[in-house]
Amino acid sequence: MQDATDSRLAAQYEAYPYPARQPRDEAKRLIVGSPSHLLEIDHWVFGARRPASQPLRALMAGGGSGDGTMMLAQQLASAGRPGEVTWLDRSAAARKVAEERAAVRGLSNIRFISGSLLDLPTAGLGAFDYIDCCGVLHHLPDPAAGLSALAGALAPDGGIGLMVYAPHGRTGVYMLQDALRQLAPDTEAPPERVEVAKRLWKHLPETAWLRRNPWIDDHIRGGDAGLYDLLLNPRDVAFTVPQLAALIEGAGLQLRCFLEPGRYDPDRYLPDPRLRARTAGMTPVQRAALAESITGNMGIHIAYCTRAGEAPPQPAWDDLASVPVLREIDGAMLAKGIPADGMLRIAFDDIRLGVPMPRLASAILSRIDGRRSIGAIGEALAANGVTQEAFLRDFAALRAALEPFNRLLLAAPA
Repeated sequence: MQDATDSRLAAQYEAYPYPARQPRDEAKRLIVGSPSHLLEIDHWVFGARRPASQPLRALMAGGGSGDGTMMLAQQLASAGRPGEVTWLDRSAAARKVAEERAAVRGLSNIRFISGSLLDLPTAGLGAFDYIDCCGVLHHLPDPAAGLSALAGALAPDGGIGLMVYAPHGRTGVYMLQDALRQLAPDTEAPPERVEVAKRLWKHLPETAWLRRNPWIDDHIRGGDAGLYDLLLNPRDVAFTVPQLAALIEGAGLQLRCFLEPGRYDPDRYLPDPRLRARTAGMTPVQRAALAESITGNMGIHIAYCTRAGEAPPQPAWDDLASVPVLREIDGAMLAKGIPADGMLRIAFDDIRLGVPMPRLASAILSRIDGRRSIGAIGEALAANGVTQEAFLRDFAALRAALEPFNRLLLAAPA
């Protein structure tokens, strides 16, 4: 499936491994994000039912310089959980960076393999419980074939985390890509093209849409690799919600959720009851597409999906033995930060949404530590005079407020 454009793409990532990373920085920070955060995999893919003691076999398909690989491998190691993360990419330059990052961290649960995800059907790597494909499908000659190759490498009851570009939030990007194809054709050497792109950005008039787009900054903060990937990439296809849903379905997969689900709920932006009456009859994909269209600021889509026909379990929020966990948030600090009006503000690329907190929110949040079960938290509050009925009511309200924004999840069972 390789073509001339694909050859230029391969050359790009040899010249500019992406994203630009310094291995020595691993000693002072871990980059976390989505997809493939371990808590998200446990919750959104496996419904918090897959035991933490069960080894996780994960594949980073198009691992690049290693952000997702470092995150997942380190989270497994820090939690003392068994498993292996396989890094797969065809860029030798990116592999060098990723291997050096893993060495700084002392991680021994990563396997590095050079190759293309399109070769998975014949690679003999076996099946994976979880597959990450972040920022790759939109650069392939045939994204559908790429996703089908990933689906074929998925173990029964496994899941895939995807990230692809979305068109509306990238307003201005494709206009400048067109301009640079004229000013800096891809027959020129990458450093020369980067120099031209920098000069163009410096002299763009204020009317250029990318100057007015505050949500895209890889060309500003991402170094030469970020600028090249954003504005000089030889193949860059963005997907709307319906297009991504069709791609997933065509690969024999089913959409588990968009991330964050609450961001894809149009009713959060439309308080008008007459408008909500019109959204009520829409399918989940139609509702998500409407949210994408009216917000205009989604530059990427992140989705978790599983095999079509499988029925992955939903998180057991009604089981008092389940253990709630906050993703990258300290419960006590969040409890202290709830405003006096009880309305928590959540921001997404300049959109601020008010999320009402129940009366017991602070008391519950301050006791969520990733170890206590729902029942144990309820017992602790009962000692302070809180009835079981009041606790369960407010815990359900807290879950309804925070789970859609990927804040409050359930941990994998021991």
